[in-house]
Amino acid sequence: MNPRTNPKYRNITISGKFATGTTTLSKNLAAALKWKHVNVGEMQRRYDREHGRNENLQGAIDRPDEHERQMDEMTKKVLKEENKLIYEAWLAGFMAKDIPGILKVLITCSDEAVLIDRVVNRDNVSVEEAKKYIRQREKENEVKWKKLYGDHDFWDPKYYDLAIDTYSSGQMETLGRVLDKLGSKK
Repeated sequence: MNPRTNPKYRNITISGKFATGTTTLSKNLAAALKWKHVNVGEMQRRYDREHGRNENLQGAIDRPDEHERQMDEMTKKVLKEENKLIYEAWLAGFMAKDIPGILKVLITCSDEAVLIDRVVNRDNVSVEEAKKYIRQREKENEVKWKKLYGDHDFWDPKYYDLAIDTYSSGQMETLGRVLDKLGSKK
């Protein structure tokens, strides 16, 4: 499919916490639109491995502040300069809040049991480990980002053009909702 899209949007950010479905949506959008997909989480995991960190056992709090700022400045630069880009990062929508031409999508999952199940199946860990990973990473990331950027609710829907709860929206419905908002002509 090579849809024509609304010229109002030249890039899409996909934001959400741990295991909400951001990567699934990003990959589905990249396939549907034939746009480039950037997954900042993959870059962060690579950085963590190179520095002897386990990304599941610690969040952004263990990374140097300067590294986090550099990643977020890179996000802003890329979103301003590139086109036809699906940019997936926990804070992508928040970082893009003042950049025109960006469709900012927030992905949530209102059922903690579903989040835990996703982590158990994806990472092949126990339920207890999954709970620990989710809570620890989310808490540490939020502490770090509030220190760097102020006391914000980074996932407040006011920063986004579209918010989707993947507990009640399946993969294809979620994709369809974003394509509809984008103005895709199939």
